[in-house]
Amino acid sequence: MKKFLKYFILSVVLLIVLVLVYVLATFPPIMTGMAAKTMCSCVFVMNREPQSVVAQEFQVFPGMPSLPYEVNRQDSSVSVKMFWKTGKAIYRKGLGCTLLAQMDEEQVRAQAIKRPQPALVDQDTIAWPSGNQLRDTLLQGIDYSKIREAVNQAFADSDPENPVFTHGVAIVYDGHLIAEQYATGYDYNTRMMGWSMTKSITNALVGILVKEGKLKVEEPAPVAEWKNDERSKITLNNLLQASSGLEWSESYFSPTADFHQMFIKSDNKAAYAASRKLKYEPGTFFQYSSGTTNILSRIIRQTTGDSAYYRFPYEKLFHRIGMNTAIIEPDASGTFVASSYSFASARDWARFGLLYLNDGVWNGERILPEGWVKYSTTPAPAAKARQYGAQIWLNQGDPNDPKIVEYPGLPSEALIFDGFEKNFVVIVPSKKLVVVRLGVTHNKNFSLANLVNGVIAALPH
Repeated sequence: MKKFLKYFILSVVLLIVLVLVYVLATFPPIMTGMAAKTMCSCVFVMNREPQSVVAQEFQVFPGMPSLPYEVNRQDSSVSVKMFWKTGKAIYRKGLGCTLLAQMDEEQVRAQAIKRPQPALVDQDTIAWPSGNQLRDTLLQGIDYSKIREAVNQAFADSDPENPVFTHGVAIVYDGHLIAEQYATGYDYNTRMMGWSMTKSITNALVGILVKEGKLKVEEPAPVAEWKNDERSKITLNNLLQASSGLEWSESYFSPTADFHQMFIKSDNKAAYAASRKLKYEPGTFFQYSSGTTNILSRIIRQTTGDSAYYRFPYEKLFHRIGMNTAIIEPDASGTFVASSYSFASARDWARFGLLYLNDGVWNGERILPEGWVKYSTTPAPAAKARQYGAQIWLNQGDPNDPKIVEYPGLPSEALIFDGFEKNFVVIVPSKKLVVVRLGVTHNKNFSLANLVNGVIAALPH
């Protein structure tokens, strides 16, 4: 019995040691990397105070709010420490923030990137939607009191212990901005995180290259690593529809998931994603993947060439539709992290939604190719609940079981740009409606359906 007890105690001690080694080896890089990158973007891109970031964004992981951090305004960087690991992100004007992982800071800062120039226009002198001058009369048939009630509710905290931290809401009906509201410290010029709404921007950028005849969605994706193996049959369409068949784990809360290996430990997000093995036949299995979106970003870079790449989103998309606050941040290799790292004001996110509501046309000018919005919002064959098109979420539901639906309570026709922490652009075509909600919500006490349906109830029937 004593011998058994001895071995039992030794086994328990060994298990505890192994767990501690695992925790110390895996969690510090993830925690410090996420914290440094998030703090850097919030402070230098969004112009927020560090304390608000700790109180809001850092609540995503237990222990993160207590991590020691340093915001260095001389060299525009943020460092965060946890045990043996220091994570650091640097800000470069015109590019935003980049997390350092493998390359030296000097290498990254020395990159000869031609930063995009801001749009030379005063939007406050131009009428909406390209500018910020709004009509001074109310639209007929809208119950504005119901609109205000729905929008106010989006900022209300039903549980004070778990605030929703809504930062901004914008409502566009029939092309008109009919309502907007902001938390204290935010306004219609404030850049706000898009997270995975960036994937829908990637959809637009690919669409523009298709329109220019430089890419074809049905052709094999031009990925050098795949030329001589079974992955060579993966098409651009497979990447857009998140059905590449590549092995991938998107979990945000597992430190060993591909998501974190790519975002925190790799300087070249696209190369990491492209290195994954083929697990399923392309086009047969739906796997939401930030990895494949970053492969698309590198394809865009290769297609345009570096001399045009950094201007491309701005000149061909953002500035043409008045999204003048928008920015996409690159990784250390210089490729835009086009799955997640974009920022724009609520009005600019509304403009982007309006572009899709209007079938890719802006003020009479076709930005996206004809038929692109229809293609992008047609369910991917592998998405059995008809919940995903091409980098855009849908809500059509499983044809065999209508109870299986991605966004319960939202109209089945809704088109959704969906970002982490409940950031959304919702487009309801039959209602000529775009709803934008931006914030930092880590719990389930925010209802997107209540906001959207509350607005719909106020519109002309």
